[in-house]
Amino acid sequence: MRTLIICCLLLIVFTPATFAQNWQLVWSDEFDYEGAPDPKKWDYEVGFIRNNELQYYTKDRLENARVENGTLIIESRKETYKNANYTSASLHTYNSCQILYGRIEVCAKLPTGKGMWPAIWTLGTNIRQVGWPCCGEIDIMENVGFDPHRIHVNIHTEAYNHVKHTNKGTSIVVNKPYENFHLYAIEWFEDRIDFYVDTRKIFTFKNDNAGLDTWPYEDYQYLIINAAIGGSWGGSQGIDNSIFPQKYYIDYVRIYQEDFKMGAVNSENNEITHFHLLATYPNPFNATTTIQYELPQAMTTDLAIYNLMGEKINQLANMTQAPGQYRLQWNGTDQQGNLVGSGTYLVKLVVGNEVLTNKIMLLK
Repeated sequence: MRTLIICCLLLIVFTPATFAQNWQLVWSDEFDYEGAPDPKKWDYEVGFIRNNELQYYTKDRLENARVENGTLIIESRKETYKNANYTSASLHTYNSCQILYGRIEVCAKLPTGKGMWPAIWTLGTNIRQVGWPCCGEIDIMENVGFDPHRIHVNIHTEAYNHVKHTNKGTSIVVNKPYENFHLYAIEWFEDRIDFYVDTRKIFTFKNDNAGLDTWPYEDYQYLIINAAIGGSWGGSQGIDNSIFPQKYYIDYVRIYQEDFKMGAVNSENNEITHFHLLATYPNPFNATTTIQYELPQAMTTDLAIYNLMGEKINQLANMTQAPGQYRLQWNGTDQQGNLVGSGTYLVKLVVGNEVLTNKIMLLK
């Protein structure tokens, strides 16, 4: 099992085991500030984007997206703006957090009313190269205002998508999601994606190992939180203009990965026989790179980042580890959490008297 994540902020914090998996928090926004959403974490879709929706998605406009009283508020409004009759916001993490495997959870209270279409979802970061649905889409939560109590979860791939009426998913009735906060989450592994509402697992999509047409989820995805108005689904029963403005409240967003121990390779054909520091990827990188190594037996490992002057920048691991494959991320910070400058650095892995190094380049 491998677990990879690219983020601007990597929190080197081991959190208590809240879930069945041993999850480690790696990226979050608790919205413990006021004003515009943190630009280091969130960017915006702008304009008329998809699905024949009627809202104009605005950028850096507090009327449509702001943080106050500990929550992110996406406000959908009935107003004339840039040739549109409605405005709203769609926030995403394309430039700040690209995810490959892990747990994504969002605690939210939904807007409601005929015409509303809030969602929490992901798209493949390669969408610009391969297009939709080849990039893959994971719908963590969708709701349409004309059916206000029902929460939908879905996946869309080249083989399974709503255009072909082959998309895979389910829906459940939830107690007043427009009055109460609920937790919407996925746990994404190499062999499946599990979907949760609150603590209840409601759907599993399994990797059938038939290729990218059915499982494009071996590549990075980014998170999107948006409130649409109208469109092919949200507006299929019309829009009630008396409901506006509508507010979508997000209490927090948290992304976890499994603890960096990936487990031993036990098969005879795949047995690890040598101590290796594998290629670091991506390299050059901005803003996070993944460091990989293999241990053939239980060993005390010392993994650190150095500059070319031989000064230690950050200690990533110093412990005895079981045999197996390991992956850790470095996000370009020193031991105090401060971002370091662009340049060339050394990854140094020390096991006993053996020292292995890789040269990596940080670009900003």
